[in-house]
Amino acid sequence: MASGVTNKKRIIEAAQKLFYKQGYAATSFSDIAQAADVPRGNFYYYFKTKDEILGSVIENRLQELRTRLEHWDRHIAKPRDRLLAFLEYPLEDEDNIVRYGCPVGTLATEMAKSGGDLHSKTVVLLEVIVNWLETQFAAISRTNEARVLAMHTQARLQGATVLANAYHDSAFLHRELVKLKDWIKAL
Repeated sequence: MASGVTNKKRIIEAAQKLFYKQGYAATSFSDIAQAADVPRGNFYYYFKTKDEILGSVIENRLQELRTRLEHWDRHIAKPRDRLLAFLEYPLEDEDNIVRYGCPVGTLATEMAKSGGDLHSKTVVLLEVIVNWLETQFAAISRTNEARVLAMHTQARLQGATVLANAYHDSAFLHRELVKLKDWIKAL
């Protein structure tokens, strides 16, 4: 029998996948319980509301994101090369990006429609990315415009993933990432 920690982790992982693939609004407690293989009665022991699950999903995504960014900071010496690694990241999950969009972007977009606390929690995910990008641009002597460049990079990347998803066009995603990389190299 699974431990409480294992059950909670399975619920969070199942919810993360379902929120990404189906959307938050279209995912029910039953969907999550079934995907996590946790009886619905036990499910409420861990989470009373879907919003609580979303909070845990966001925390999980934040941890994964911070771990990835810290890895690049530790293992890639030059900030320009870290930016280039960041632009390779969507290709690690290319099929899902093309099929479902960016997991952070789609969640942020859905939560922006609902407003309130859920929206502000998802904005934190975007801010972690933008702040990290800003640090990289500042490190390549673009200090005065680092925030603008960070927002521009994130906007272009999110736009590329939205259109790649809308058109189910992997080649488009690749072309846009090459253009973004060329732009970074030219800075």
